[in-house]
Amino acid sequence: MRLPAPATWLATALGSSGVLHLVRPRTFQPLVPPELGDARAWVLDTGVAEIVTAALLAAPATRRAGGWSAAGLLTGFVPAHLQQFRLAGRRPVPLAIAAVRLPLQAPLVAAALRVARGR
Repeated sequence: MRLPAPATWLATALGSSGVLHLVRPRTFQPLVPPELGDARAWVLDTGVAEIVTAALLAAPATRRAGGWSAAGLLTGFVPAHLQQFRLAGRRPVPLAIAAVRLPLQAPLVAAALRVARGR
């Protein structure tokens, strides 16, 4: 059985990102707000959570749970996107990247909620 389109690309994106979190945690560590504590632990834990969520999205029996999990994860990543603004300062390119990434969360969360609701 073929995955519905949003579940397919969400599973692919989250699974790929999760693997990157585990293989290259240093890439993501600066994005963890210092107020949250141990950046490496956060990066590794979210990497595992992304892979688990991708697996949930891939299986028809757990797809709706995967949608809810994806919506929660993507919403939970907002502090990392805001941290990116802190890191960017007044540098135009990093600031532009941060400005693009944050609003992209809205359609991703909306897609995850569609999957969660079985649509």
